Amino acid sequence: MRAMQAIRIHEPGGPEVMNLESLGDPSPGPGEALVRIEAIGVNFIDVYHRTGLYKNPLPFTPGMEGAGVVEAVGDGVADVEIGVRVAWAMQLGSYAEKALVPSAKLVPLPAGVDTATAAAMMLQGMTAHYLTHSTFALGSGHTALVHAAAGGVGLLLVQMARKKGARVFGTVSTPAKADLARQAGADEVILYGSTDFEAEIKKLTGGRGVDVAYDSVGMATYEKSMASLAPRGMLVLYGQSSGAVPPIDPLLLSARGSLFLTRPSLAHYTRDRSELLERARDLFSWVERGELHVKIDARLRLDDAARAHRLLESRQTTGKLLLLP
Repeated sequence: MRAMQAIRIHEPGGPEVMNLESLGDPSPGPGEALVRIEAIGVNFIDVYHRTGLYKNPLPFTPGMEGAGVVEAVGDGVADVEIGVRVAWAMQLGSYAEKALVPSAKLVPLPAGVDTATAAAMMLQGMTAHYLTHSTFALGSGHTALVHAAAGGVGLLLVQMARKKGARVFGTVSTPAKADLARQAGADEVILYGSTDFEAEIKKLTGGRGVDVAYDSVGMATYEKSMASLAPRGMLVLYGQSSGAVPPIDPLLLSARGSLFLTRPSLAHYTRDRSELLERARDLFSWVERGELHVKIDARLRLDDAARAHRLLESRQTTGKLLLLP
């Protein structure tokens, strides 16, 4: 029997530190399921793990999202059965042909959602869901700024924000990405390379600013994101693709209009299984009804993981990158 293949990282560094290695098949322990992976989602959190920004014991297999078929279960597993198609997010170890996943983190897939789509939407889709439904619960009349509006999270965020009735302003880097953001439902799209998005937001809102800024870029954008807010607006820093945001003086929030600042994580918005299932079921039902469109930018082989990270870090992607074992 051929040994299982997995990407392993033995030391932090660039994409080149990821190597495909042969490992023995793992066996599920109590509360775990062994999943034969059919599709793996690539996310910026994987880059943070690879570089050591987010630390893990070495060596490790990266990847926080995947979908496939349950091959075996350990003692006490009642959430899933052998042969069921499942997907998961926020569990390390998906850059592999098989993975051990706590059964409480597995979500069974409905017939209308294939494993590639599920792997493309679990982490980013649930992120967009908690951002728009919980962190700042959008409603009719709200205004929202979405950075990287043509990225994997961005395209889903724009769709959900419009679904909730908000007016959406997106920032992108190219005219082609602007077209994608508009197709997703963005009311206004700003090319941040040639236009000062803060000034444009103020102009488009009559000087008021937006109710919420969803910022996954971090260092390069957070100051102007904060300056783009209306009084009592909220800056939601949910990523840092351009670098970490430095400490912020709380008095600055007061001076800018009694603003709110949060740095949320999906892990805290899926703390129990009921919340996980609720968010996932919303996503699946919207996809099945054609109300949410998941854009897959590219499907690469598992041994192309380094290339996937280079594409992601260069911001050449629109939508989602998948690895296929």
